[in-house]
Amino acid sequence: MKYRIQNRLYALLFFMLLLLVSSISRSQELINRMALVQRHNVVNNKFDSLSALTLGNGGFAFTVDITGLQSFPEAYSQGVPLGTQSEWGWHSFTDTAGYRFEETLKTYHLHNRDITYAVQWNTPERNKQASDWFRQNMHRLQLGNIGLQILLKNGTACRLSDIKEVSQELDLWAGVIKSRFTVEGNPVQVLTTVHPETDLVAVRIESPLLKEGRIKLQIRFPYPTGTFSDAGVNRASPEKHVSRVVEVGQRSFTMEHSLDRTRYFLQVGGSDAMTLAQQQRHDHIITPATTAARFDFDFRFSEERPGSLRTLPPFETVRTFSEEHWLRFWQTGAAVDFTGSTDPRAFELERRVILSQYLMAVQCAGNIPPQETGLTYNSWFGKPHLEMHWWHVVHFALWNRPDILEKGLQWYATVAGKARAIAQRQGYEGLRWQKMTDPEGNESPSSVGAFLLWQQPHFIYMTELLYRHYHDHGTLNKYKDLVFATADFMASFAAYDSTTHRYILGRGMIPAQERFKPESTFNATFELAYWRWGLSTAQEWRTRLGLPRNARWDAVLDSLAPLPQKDGLYLAAESAPDSYTNPPYMTDHPAVLGALGMLPAQSCVDTAVMHRTFNKIWTSWNWQETWGWDFPLTAMTATRLGLPEKAIDALFMPVKTNTWLADGHNYQDERLRLYLPGNGALLTAVAMMCAGYDGCMQALPGIPDNGKWRVMWEGLHTMP
Repeated sequence: MKYRIQNRLYALLFFMLLLLVSSISRSQELINRMALVQRHNVVNNKFDSLSALTLGNGGFAFTVDITGLQSFPEAYSQGVPLGTQSEWGWHSFTDTAGYRFEETLKTYHLHNRDITYAVQWNTPERNKQASDWFRQNMHRLQLGNIGLQILLKNGTACRLSDIKEVSQELDLWAGVIKSRFTVEGNPVQVLTTVHPETDLVAVRIESPLLKEGRIKLQIRFPYPTGTFSDAGVNRASPEKHVSRVVEVGQRSFTMEHSLDRTRYFLQVGGSDAMTLAQQQRHDHIITPATTAARFDFDFRFSEERPGSLRTLPPFETVRTFSEEHWLRFWQTGAAVDFTGSTDPRAFELERRVILSQYLMAVQCAGNIPPQETGLTYNSWFGKPHLEMHWWHVVHFALWNRPDILEKGLQWYATVAGKARAIAQRQGYEGLRWQKMTDPEGNESPSSVGAFLLWQQPHFIYMTELLYRHYHDHGTLNKYKDLVFATADFMASFAAYDSTTHRYILGRGMIPAQERFKPESTFNATFELAYWRWGLSTAQEWRTRLGLPRNARWDAVLDSLAPLPQKDGLYLAAESAPDSYTNPPYMTDHPAVLGALGMLPAQSCVDTAVMHRTFNKIWTSWNWQETWGWDFPLTAMTATRLGLPEKAIDALFMPVKTNTWLADGHNYQDERLRLYLPGNGALLTAVAMMCAGYDGCMQALPGIPDNGKWRVMWEGLHTMP
């Protein structure tokens, strides 16, 4: 734990005392974690399409409206949608045209040879259709909507406007949503929770309307749209899919949903008998046959058909599992407490930090890299983008949850063969990690993604974080083959320029700042710095294992092009001398800051030049055309440059893409109403701002020392 208090001598003595106390007994932690977390419970008192709440376990998530279930999905379809998504739930439309992936490939003549890239085509039509097909398929499924149907006195179903006196709370400490409301003056209470290990939702409903038979459950199966985004409310084309009951018992039943070659199952169990009726083709109504004012039920989605009416656990059991899971999560991870700060932004920063930890745990803590909208609704057809995986999971290691980071890294081994195939097709060695992909590691055509490079060193960075945590040969041996193959591609991609006698990156690249043409772009500042760090770290892994240094890697390191400069500033790329005069180049990610933000200080980075570059970007960048992770990135660079005031200011820059909703989501625009890389980036930045980075000798280097901030933290790990 570290404090900043005006009297520095007192702070030092107090800090030493705290270290002594915490070393004696872990139970004497000064942060009241339960109070810290629960003061940021999300509360809804009215309908707001952007304040839907999510429960989940990292590989499955269920998002609810103000009724505690998914009763009004259409009303939320343009806000935070009421999604039900899992890691295994994927679908492809039937290919009736016989598309071949080779039809997406376009040849570029680079470095005196032909190289093929999977891109988006405009013409000819056949290539366009093929590239569209492979971008669209496979896509993540919305598994179904489970909601309430409440009947009014006149027998009609209540509408959203009939839901009154709303009082809904997400208990972050327990992983339970408590929803209270009235319908025609009748109280209804719904408790909702998710099992921490399976795709199971447990619900308790209490209302006198149950005894009158006026509360029913509604199950609706949507059909995928096959478009960029999918809010799970498509009721068109009912003839293209089948939903049917395959097994019935007195208190449970199982349904099958079939779409093309995809099928999955939904099992529902209740505390009392139930009757099931089909209202429309994919719209089913469950009526509890209860005379009590309370009804418990749970439902589980699964890839495989469950055993013969396998008993589902009762509500209390699932709630207990959830409470135990979240207790462990909050108590074993790191914590940051801003109590006592007088800066008016402190409480809001604490809120964002707590809610971001929760959202990343329910949306992005699974076995495969998540999509940018997690398990709530599709963006980019629901596909993961590996360049974003850094922002999704690096924070887990920094917040003392390395097991969650490692859980998601296992996937890379399963798709390494396809990464190797991309490298071989293009004439490179090693593994060229995919950019836009799917659970099977297939490459998706993209005129930008095919040329991105910055996802390549991510695997080295993430496994290095694991080694820093465990410091054992087991970690090195577990990941060494993939680390070395990753570095092999990096070294072979660097092209030797016999004129300047140096290795360069590109042509044939698009930097993290996606504003440059691949055919003409080379030597982007951030990528050069990341290449140097990645290859150097891979060499360090060889040294730790007692292996000789790789001569090819060293040759590249010894002659890699320097970071490009002009007028005392780092350029976005050497091929863009007009980086700060061409307006389009002053938009999108200010990725040049990553060379001393995401990455540690290296000999190739001149701190004075980066300081001037930071000032130029701060005052001249078109911040209205940025993304949610750009603000934490800027804060990280400010922290390494010794500019804590700017670090805080960056996190609170008044820009639309830096909007933080009541439910903790980072809003971007009408298309991306939630953007989880922004949440992960915030956690990474705050970890650095509090715990520092390698070589940092200052406590709380990213927190202003102006008497307005009092910050207590525990469990954080320093960044490289």
